[in-house]
Amino acid sequence: MKFIGCFLVFLAILGIALLNVAEGAGECGRSSPDREAWKLAPCAMVAQDSNAPVSSSCCQQVKKIGQNPRCLCAVMLSNTAKSSGIKPEIAITIPKRCNIADRPVGYQCGEYTLP
Repeated sequence: MKFIGCFLVFLAILGIALLNVAEGAGECGRSSPDREAWKLAPCAMVAQDSNAPVSSSCCQQVKKIGQNPRCLCAVMLSNTAKSSGIKPEIAITIPKRCNIADRPVGYQCGEYTLP
């Protein structure tokens, strides 16, 4: 009987620990949006000027991060992006400018909507 009681306590502790891990994961999983923003360095100029040509390296990173629209949105609105001079209203257009076919059209990103 003691064994069963100890086993149930162990399961309860394990369950609580797993829930805490899940809560610690944010929009970009275990990585912060600010950390993910550094991966979009090739997009810096493109996110400030809607007429700037988009490089393939920028598009590759946007496509990779954009697999999770919540993460992409959080990255584009992150403190790192803001301090880098990124204009969210322009950054939000990059997936379309990259011709990413499976982009989340209409996804609401703060006050912006992905075209």
